Amino acid sequence: MNDICLALKDFTQRYCEKWQQTSGHWPESDAHTGIPSPCIIHTLQDSVYWQPQPFTPPADLSGVERALDISLQPDIQAFYTTQFAGDMPARFAATELVLLQAWSEDDFQRVQENLIGHLVTQRRLKLSPTLFIATTDDDREVVSLCNLTGAVLLEKIGTRKRQELCASLSEFLRVLTPRIL
Repeated sequence: MNDICLALKDFTQRYCEKWQQTSGHWPESDAHTGIPSPCIIHTLQDSVYWQPQPFTPPADLSGVERALDISLQPDIQAFYTTQFAGDMPARFAATELVLLQAWSEDDFQRVQENLIGHLVTQRRLKLSPTLFIATTDDDREVVSLCNLTGAVLLEKIGTRKRQELCASLSEFLRVLTPRIL
């Protein structure tokens, strides 16, 4: 888990530094306007500036595990419980994506509910379990962590079409390139 925490914090730092070099301030988000978060450092009329904050509640994804009677990859636990942060656009090779993060404790609850829904759909379709970590420009594709192998995949939702991007989540996070939209 430590490896994932370090890789995620490193990517987040690179993302924030890119924002500061490009704009002179912390990352800005219009998607989180009016939504409380420990990340908010300044509120504008139509957006907020944010910076990552440590994930403080003693939380994990055990609710997801209990709901589906499944054991989750430890990497996904670390990914979603290292920090509160805004979603972060990035690039992996030719794939443009938005790395998902929990914005607040309430948002962490929503993430768990969405993970449960995703896993229930996969079970119903008899697909091996994956856990999303990023969205792409294509509404039908997500970047996911394979719960069986720990590999990072580009997957077409609801199908068996999956392409391995990286053998591990820590490797994936290390090679991501931050994007500023």
